[in-house]
Amino acid sequence: MITLYHCRDARSFRALWALEELELPYTLELMPFPPRARVEGYKAINPLGTVPALLADGELMTESAAIPHFLATRFGPSALAVAPDEVAYPRYLNFLHMGEATLTFPQTIHLRYTRLEPPERQVPQAAEDYAKWFGSRLRAAETLMDTEFACAGRFTMADISLGYAVMLALAIGLEQQVTPGMAAYLDRLTRRDGFRRAKAAQGTSDGTTDPLG
Repeated sequence: MITLYHCRDARSFRALWALEELELPYTLELMPFPPRARVEGYKAINPLGTVPALLADGELMTESAAIPHFLATRFGPSALAVAPDEVAYPRYLNFLHMGEATLTFPQTIHLRYTRLEPPERQVPQAAEDYAKWFGSRLRAAETLMDTEFACAGRFTMADISLGYAVMLALAIGLEQQVTPGMAAYLDRLTRRDGFRRAKAAQGTSDGTTDPLG
């Protein structure tokens, strides 16, 4: 019923982590990065050419922050999603989308202009500016979070969205932008069995991260 097209530690890790937290059965298609250039026929599956691509009951999803919430509600009920009648529901949705739109996006610009583009197309100033942008947004996000998790007094899919953004930062050389509090937050998340199973499923059980697959 569920197939996930995934590159190791790319944005699709959010979907993989969510699947493992929910203990849902799924088929994992592990691909080299970037799949649009290295996997023949992939754009026929996902016209965007990006990861994740999740097929559930024949329907395609491609947004890494939306997929965890979809899985928890479509295959729930699960406490990993915050329900509309809970007080924390607005904060849950806000953090769920913040992890991608506010915190991961600037990192992808930094990554592109430091590692993905050929040397003659790299733009150090743009990369530095987006790194600082990410850092300022992450510090602001920290002030909005609960003490242990993002919201609702428990681990939710919002933590998968936020946690991946911190994980990515540490993997691409932005550790100076990660506060001790957010580093400790990620450490709590990575101790979860669901996180460890997701790492093992993609072939990295030691917790190391390589966003380029």
